[in-house]
Amino acid sequence: MKKADILIIGGGMVGLTLALAVRKLTPLTVAIVDTAPVSALSSEPEVRVSAINAASEQIFTQLDVWQDILNTRAQAYHHMHIWDKAGYGQLLFDDSQVDNPQLGYIIENKVIRNCLWAKAEQDSGISFYTQSQISSLGMGDEEVFASFDTPNNGQAPQLPIMANLVIGADGANSWLRQQLDMPMVFRDYDHHAIVATVACSQGHQNTAWQVFLPTGPLAFLPLASEKNEQQLASIVWSTSPDEAKRLSALSPEAFNKEITAAADGKLGVISLASERFSYPLTMRLAQNFMQERAILIGDAAHTIHPLAGQGVNLGLKDAAALAECLALQVENNSLTVSQKTLKNFERWRKNDAAEMIAAMEAIKQVFTPQQKPTQLLRGIGMSLLNNLAPVKQQMIKQALGYQHHLPSLAKIQQRKL
Repeated sequence: MKKADILIIGGGMVGLTLALAVRKLTPLTVAIVDTAPVSALSSEPEVRVSAINAASEQIFTQLDVWQDILNTRAQAYHHMHIWDKAGYGQLLFDDSQVDNPQLGYIIENKVIRNCLWAKAEQDSGISFYTQSQISSLGMGDEEVFASFDTPNNGQAPQLPIMANLVIGADGANSWLRQQLDMPMVFRDYDHHAIVATVACSQGHQNTAWQVFLPTGPLAFLPLASEKNEQQLASIVWSTSPDEAKRLSALSPEAFNKEITAAADGKLGVISLASERFSYPLTMRLAQNFMQERAILIGDAAHTIHPLAGQGVNLGLKDAAALAECLALQVENNSLTVSQKTLKNFERWRKNDAAEMIAAMEAIKQVFTPQQKPTQLLRGIGMSLLNNLAPVKQQMIKQALGYQHHLPSLAKIQQRKL
């Protein structure tokens, strides 16, 4: 049997961030279980991307991985252009409105994961278990026991692991959450998201674009690309399931015409540069983020609508906050699990997730199809808001990740707004 202080199920962006954060703040050892291998990047951007705000950038900086990410592939955006297709209103944001070099970065998930994984491999206190999945989990008074499936490649089974805590960072369909029968509140957004990479004849202009269509929001996120400099963007088109099915079935030529028209020509002629992928959007919030010696973070604990691009930032703050709470429970290089401290973590992160879920729901409801008088009022409201500098600065502040209660690893020297 092998031993570790912390067992993390899931070696994605959030799980790896937690492992590195724990190692930075404590002497605790970490075991990561994940059978999804890392692989080399292709020459063109991957389809799945994340919007990384200033707070998440600071976490990666503190973990000494940010420069690796920038050196691999990342695209800063300096402007945001949001408009209502039906209501005539628009919101324009610019980094010149705040003392910040950029409003954020659009980075491929694979770039972030590869850089985090490489950094974790350099740490002798982090062990990887990649041959097979966990088959069973036992919860004792003082420890957690994990056993593994027999590998399909004929190799000897992995030895069981004993740890003080197990962390579920294994995504929206979390195995750990299901294994422990941890209840969730969820609601179908009645939207599917289509994601793809597109080329824009007028370029992305270092801008994150979002148009609210009658059927849902369509976002264009600028991508870094050596071959197609300033031309590529990642789209997230949230729409009804039937409309998503129709759009996915269109020929590339027909899809290009529809998306160019949807964007009102602001990015020029738009054409597909990758396959299209579609997936359903569901709000999930675990009723409890912890149970005995198990804790959920990231998408295992909560998922939100992608219209504001805050999902991964929420998960990264979970990781940094949990590492901070665990650091308070280390005595003589050993972890002493305090239910009180873990409950504080749960309240902290559950409140943040609930606030974000409520905010996304409010935005979604405001832009649902409505009668023309309401659309007109909405457009007038957006135009008025666009001219209220203090309110816009507060909105940018929230988007950058500035909050009163940030994890220590995410705290940035707040610039004058």
